[in-house]
Amino acid sequence: MTTTTPGFAEISRVFLRIGLLSFGGPAAQIALMHRELVEERPWLTEPEFLRALSFCMLLPGPEAMQLATFAGWRLRGVPGGLIAGGLFVLPGLVVILVLALAYGALIDLALVQALFLGVKATVVVIVVEAILRVARRALTSPGQWVLAGLAFVALFAFAVPFPLVVLAAGLWGAATAGGAPRDPAPPRLRPAALARTLAFGLALWWAPVAVVAWAGQGFLTDIGLFFSRLAVVTFGGAYAVLSYMAQEVVTAYGWVSTPQLMDALGLAETTPGPLILVTTFVAVTAGLNQGSPPLGLAGGLLAAWVTFVPSFLWIFAGAPLVDWIAGQPRLRAALSAITAAVVGVILNLSVWFALHVLFAEVVALEAGPIQSLRPVWSSLQPAALGLSLVAGWLLLVRHVPMVPTLALMAGLAALLHLAGLA
Repeated sequence: MTTTTPGFAEISRVFLRIGLLSFGGPAAQIALMHRELVEERPWLTEPEFLRALSFCMLLPGPEAMQLATFAGWRLRGVPGGLIAGGLFVLPGLVVILVLALAYGALIDLALVQALFLGVKATVVVIVVEAILRVARRALTSPGQWVLAGLAFVALFAFAVPFPLVVLAAGLWGAATAGGAPRDPAPPRLRPAALARTLAFGLALWWAPVAVVAWAGQGFLTDIGLFFSRLAVVTFGGAYAVLSYMAQEVVTAYGWVSTPQLMDALGLAETTPGPLILVTTFVAVTAGLNQGSPPLGLAGGLLAAWVTFVPSFLWIFAGAPLVDWIAGQPRLRAALSAITAAVVGVILNLSVWFALHVLFAEVVALEAGPIQSLRPVWSSLQPAALGLSLVAGWLLLVRHVPMVPTLALMAGLAALLHLAGLA
């Protein structure tokens, strides 16, 4: 198939449409881009699209946003990548900022809390659905099933840090890979151009953090430093990294409560764009908890900046190497192992969410090296259990789309509240 090179106006129109319609997480977003960029218009060939996707899955950060950035770069260089990646994120960012500020103003209302109970009960099922979807694609051998199981046990039973689990899986995959590279020689690189890209990208990334640190804004400095660190360990998407983020923003920093973090994921599920926008919601809520809406808005914008600017940097620095990376068996094997471990990570997240939604009390369980959670069985919430079962029937059996299901379950929870049952 012969590809064509569109103009900037056409790239802007198409990627704004993709950004507005990108509900449903990375799998749905990648499928939407495939239809728009490969099937409906000859902008990328099938091999180009798949090589780009494989490269993006090797990187930390939201793979769908990075795929959009790569596609724009492939079509019109750096300006095209900025347009494509920016428009993929912008609609969801605007919506999540508005929702986060409204959440801070309204969450004390009992009816609004009931609406979020329906959202949270649905999120339990959405995460289970994500496990099933990823497992079908990732676990194709007994070894991969073992990796997924070990990752779950390490996280749930021993509280091993998420980045360490990802690193161990990747090293194992690379060490056990076989076969010779299809192209052992890397393409000709331009070190000066790469150095300029890295220097400019790093300066953009850290400039706002430096400004708030110089201004003595301790809270905003902590926001910038933490979410910058998160940006380099976000392998496997927002689901995979959320358990790590929860340890820090709830326990270590005390910025948000566990129910607020769960509400953040539920609202991020209802918006277009990368699910990692949950970080923006968390930062806004953290600022509101400090008693300052302007601080919340500044925190949300800073979190978004340090979350997405690194993804642009990875693409613009590494895109020229994509064709070579695709031929390296060790890198492919490392990616496969990380993806298998991510199944266990998402399973851990699913259990963590389910415990906090279905039970009013969850306590820490420590016995020797074991550090886990245990529900107080007498605190089971029947309304939350019933809502989760209905959401499961709608999503997994009837295959109702995610956004209508979230709206329906929020409405049902509100009715239960008005009836005095929730």
